[in-house]
Amino acid sequence: MADIATQINALFNVFDYLVTGVPLFMAEKAINYPKVQQVEIDDVHAGQRIDNFLITKLKGVPKSVIYRILRKGEVRVNKGRIKQTYKLQHGDVVRIPPVRVKGETETGVTAKMHSVQALEQAIIFEDKSLIVLNKPSGIAVHGGSGVSFGVIEGLRALRPNEKMLELVHRLDRDTSGILLIAKKRSVLVSLHEQLRVKTMNKVYWALVEGQWSEKIKSVQEPLHKITTKSGERIVVVDREQGKKSCTLFDVIEPFKDATLIEARPQTGRTHQIRVHTACKGHAIACDDKYGNREFEKVAKAKGLKRLFLHAKEISFFHPVSETTVRFEAELEPALEQVLDNFRQA
Repeated sequence: MADIATQINALFNVFDYLVTGVPLFMAEKAINYPKVQQVEIDDVHAGQRIDNFLITKLKGVPKSVIYRILRKGEVRVNKGRIKQTYKLQHGDVVRIPPVRVKGETETGVTAKMHSVQALEQAIIFEDKSLIVLNKPSGIAVHGGSGVSFGVIEGLRALRPNEKMLELVHRLDRDTSGILLIAKKRSVLVSLHEQLRVKTMNKVYWALVEGQWSEKIKSVQEPLHKITTKSGERIVVVDREQGKKSCTLFDVIEPFKDATLIEARPQTGRTHQIRVHTACKGHAIACDDKYGNREFEKVAKAKGLKRLFLHAKEISFFHPVSETTVRFEAELEPALEQVLDNFRQA
């Protein structure tokens, strides 16, 4: 899986060109949508946010440009201004203004076309309505915050004929494992509802510092997002302003200096598992935000080069087959080797 991550990261250097349809190794090329578009929203796009709709519709146009035309009111829905968070409804008529973006000259684009299949290798299940991916660590699920492209943009580049590909949920960039992508609006809505009512079950594996007590079966510390003086965004335990949060835990395997644990989040807060383990004095190995530097040295000495947090398993009701399905994502070989090294200590 680590090799796949390396290949995918290299691919994101060329996805700009795949998404826009511009051939590889072509010199400077402008992205040009010269005419006003009037688009009536059908069932496929109903419920989608206007910004995500435009990102899909205006392929190759930078997000900064899309958000600018939204802020300036150049995009209209039913002849009225809308916010970027507006969710489209069936029958809405979207006015998209002309957009022209000066192309950039390709430099250093050396990836081969066959390498595009690297992303395909991470798919562990696919049908007409859903993709289940074993996301490698180090890959963002979507572009933004200095990241040009993520998994979803890569899949859209690989599947240009798919009418819709949308993330069902998210994983942190450094977390590996199960990621769901919906290919139908009705499936996306159904899975979001299962997340809301907590009938979708997720299981994570994490390697944490020290000896996790069998008595710690549940952590329910409320969590609150803050921005530090240095500008870093983190999550802290805050019993006054924090949102209700709950994670269930079980020990999988104890080691001399660490414990492999299973975490089952009952809520979906940002960095929930990472903060809930850290607040109990058992930070996840190689966590650069909430981790223990001394334990990080121990883990790295055992060969660990990334955050040891993996979305191992997921189960939910498949809205098309109308059956409960379960998927499991194997640990990458490098993580298995780290565990073996801890066993030998």
